[in-house]
Amino acid sequence: MRIIAGKAGRIAIKVPAAVARPTTDFVRQAIFSILGERVENARVLDLFAGSGAIGLEALSRGAASCVFVDEHRQACAVIAENLSKARLDGGLAVKAEAISFLKRDAATYDLIFADPPYWKHYGDKDHVGDLLKSGLLAPLLAPDGWLVAEVSANQASPPAEDFTLSDRREYGGSAILFYVPRA
Repeated sequence: MRIIAGKAGRIAIKVPAAVARPTTDFVRQAIFSILGERVENARVLDLFAGSGAIGLEALSRGAASCVFVDEHRQACAVIAENLSKARLDGGLAVKAEAISFLKRDAATYDLIFADPPYWKHYGDKDHVGDLLKSGLLAPLLAPDGWLVAEVSANQASPPAEDFTLSDRREYGGSAILFYVPRA
């Protein structure tokens, strides 16, 4: 794994053992090509951060700040190590479960990324669906902000009262969902 572009482009990053499925370079490149200039000076929230690859990419491409949230201690340690190795400022790793973090956070973000474990079988936890139903994301997203979520390509796009699905792109077994706040 590596940071693709920006001031830390080509720097290899570490992936914690707890991360079963990091977002591939190809998918990250596609996401950031779609986001384009929205990343510059953005305040970013990276939920289910894992290695921090998405948030690191955002910081490398000019985001002003990124809060990385993951419930695994090892993931937070690896994110801190990756931030240091890449010499990227503005990053903060927080050990917390996503919903718990959102309940106590009062910041505003221009981009929120959510790349949780995939829903694979009936009865599995649908993390993205739960986030969208929680009502906790909309108050934290800037009026012109975007929520970018990754789910299995086999999963339908979860509906959301507070958001409109503006785009869905599929890359192999992954689907990238782009939500914007409802007007």
